[in-house]
Amino acid sequence: MRKTVLWGACIVIALSAIAWAQQPSGEEALLAKAKTIHERAITIDTHVDISGADYATAELDPGTNTRLKCDLVKMKAGGLDGVFLAVYVGQNPALNAEGYKRAYDQAMVKFEAIHRLAEKMHPDKAEIALTPDDVVRIEKTGKRVILIGIENGYTVGEDLSLIKKYYDLGTRYITLTHSGHNQIADSAGPREPMHNGLSAFGRKVVAEMNRLGIMIDVSHIATKSYWDLIEASKAPIIASHSGCAALAPNARNLDDDQLRALAKNGGVIQVVALASYLKADSPERAAAISKLREELGMGGGRGGGGGATGGAGGRGGAGAQPPQQQMTAEQQAEMAKRRAQYDERMKEVNAKYPTASIKEFVDHIDHAVKVAGIDHVGVGTDFDGGGGIPGFNDHSEALNVTVELVRRGYTEEQIRKIWGGNLLRVWREVRKVAGQS
Repeated sequence: MRKTVLWGACIVIALSAIAWAQQPSGEEALLAKAKTIHERAITIDTHVDISGADYATAELDPGTNTRLKCDLVKMKAGGLDGVFLAVYVGQNPALNAEGYKRAYDQAMVKFEAIHRLAEKMHPDKAEIALTPDDVVRIEKTGKRVILIGIENGYTVGEDLSLIKKYYDLGTRYITLTHSGHNQIADSAGPREPMHNGLSAFGRKVVAEMNRLGIMIDVSHIATKSYWDLIEASKAPIIASHSGCAALAPNARNLDDDQLRALAKNGGVIQVVALASYLKADSPERAAAISKLREELGMGGGRGGGGGATGGAGGRGGAGAQPPQQQMTAEQQAEMAKRRAQYDERMKEVNAKYPTASIKEFVDHIDHAVKVAGIDHVGVGTDFDGGGGIPGFNDHSEALNVTVELVRRGYTEEQIRKIWGGNLLRVWREVRKVAGQS
């Protein structure tokens, strides 16, 4: 009898050992939890750039696995449900009718490309959303949700009626400025102000956007413009791709006073995944990047900024520059070739001079949550326009963000807010101000 009891005890111990061995490790359990949360959340990236005339063509088909950081294949692989594609156009320093007309024409090329992608090339894989309810509905079908934002209000020119036209084409936010002052407001770029904040015309633009239910994006605008806008807008605002100045001093990032005002306004900061806005480059790294860009004849233009993988991206387009300054198709192809070389050689720079990673990215989320609150933080990568960091270099790696948030103790409810819930709440409030259901 004693022997039987001993054997029974041994069997229990052995089975317990096997069961213990089959228990997932702490990291495996964390990953499993993150995957479950990620699958249940509606995940939205509020800022991705697209290239020019080649976007959504046989040459550059976002329905396939492309050189881009954002395409439908990578979105599906990373569990990224929706993305705002940016209709960006550069601007002529001279604010005149000729430049506005070129900006309009080039914006139309990008609108056409986005609609071509969702409506003609891949209607079985993607659909354009015009309302928050559309986002929820499309996500349930398994398609990718395509949303549209305009980056740089220069495309409005001096014609307020264009805002309605852009709305009808699907625009649901407009970034008021880019890297230079325009007819609407002062930008964070130049040091000397043009309007000392919002212009008189800019206030009319804000009122029209409030009327139509278009979200107002403060990324890129000057500090004085920001405070003018907080006062002028009747609806919550967004920062579609910005960081926290307290962690990375930069004119493009929001300081703590701005974050607190954003929360009081009811808005949301979408934290950017662009390395130089997350962590200041060391002098050695900055020099190495500058030298590389000079060697490749890329100058300091858009697509750089010290992105972790170079950020050569796909912004494309000739910009609203005078004709003699515009690139031909051949020149654009050559630039794309240089961008590919740049990305490859940036791997050496990153190995020698490490930059911001997903850790710093989530540090900015942490800080924004601490200052503005959990209801006022989201994600806006700036992929294909400079964004991309180790651990979150393209949309196929979106799950890594959720993993890091779980690691830091965020709950499922909080993570769902960060990944899309907060943005949808703001959008609904903007529509409510406009009298829309």
